[in-house]
Amino acid sequence: MHFASIRVITEDVARLADFYEKATGQVADRPTDEFAEIITPVGRLAIGSTRTVQGLGANAPRPAANQSVIVEFRVEDVDAEFERLKGFDIDFVGEPVTQPWGNRSLLFRDPDGNLVNFFTPVTPEALQRYGQ
Repeated sequence: MHFASIRVITEDVARLADFYEKATGQVADRPTDEFAEIITPVGRLAIGSTRTVQGLGANAPRPAANQSVIVEFRVEDVDAEFERLKGFDIDFVGEPVTQPWGNRSLLFRDPDGNLVNFFTPVTPEALQRYGQ
């Protein structure tokens, strides 16, 4: 089994895709107005319109209601990313901090309120976990 993607459901695919393009520096693949993907070497962040899950009826995910998932990206230098992201309208949760498990981490919110974490492994143990 291979992890493929996480899909975020939103009312505004273009707005969320634009945000993640700015945040990641990756151009989103946008095959339709209803769907976009940020493609990385190890996985994808899919962004789908609420219309793509209408068939689920009452069981459909609700956009902008996430209270339990954090979308995470490993970056080369989280402090440099923090400085770069200050140039955009970003809702930062705080400044970069080194977590007890050895990752330097920056939390912020996307336009739908979903938590996003940019992190860099910095301790020997964390670097080893990521094969560095």
